[in-house]
Amino acid sequence: MKKRVAAFCSHGGSNFAAIADAAARGEIPIEVAVMVHNNARAGAKQKAQARGIPTEWIPRKTFADETAYTQRLMQVLDRYGIDIVALAGFMQLVPSELLRRYEGKVTNIHPALLPLFGGRGFYGMKVHEAVFASGMKVSGPTVHLVDEQYDHGPILMQRAIAIDDCKCPEEIASLVLAEEHKIYPETLGLLAQGRFQVNGRRAFINVLS
Repeated sequence: MKKRVAAFCSHGGSNFAAIADAAARGEIPIEVAVMVHNNARAGAKQKAQARGIPTEWIPRKTFADETAYTQRLMQVLDRYGIDIVALAGFMQLVPSELLRRYEGKVTNIHPALLPLFGGRGFYGMKVHEAVFASGMKVSGPTVHLVDEQYDHGPILMQRAIAIDDCKCPEEIASLVLAEEHKIYPETLGLLAQGRFQVNGRRAFINVLS
């Protein structure tokens, strides 16, 4: 049976689209059941509508407190029967209660090789600018489980790519994004199959017998 996924987005949603398209093609055993966004102008909304995927606008600032906000998120996830939550450019910490309920089932993708160039303030082009300035010869995306800190949970998958020839941060961003669109659906497919075993900070992929 396919696992039902909720994608959380704040902006363009290209990773969300990559996941949804891989699922629609039958490449991974998931169904993207809903796209939750906290930005009324998020481009992800149009991508969801074009694919016939329901959307839910849940901006934190419209709720009186964290409890009310969390309850609303939980209600939506329950309504759609969600098994996995995939953050895809979601620019906000996930409530602790949600993380407890979906322990080991909330993922995020980061456009650098964590634990380098991660944490609060490292997002979007800021990440690639820092990588470029550092002189690193490789970069790449990281998919990790989400905890209560930015970019901190156990790493599920990473993919290093050479950036020796990149002349600017924008070139790094383009290369990394293309790899993000491959690695995130792949990781969610493995997670949906129960293939990951997490031991402390390390995650292992179990080989199918």
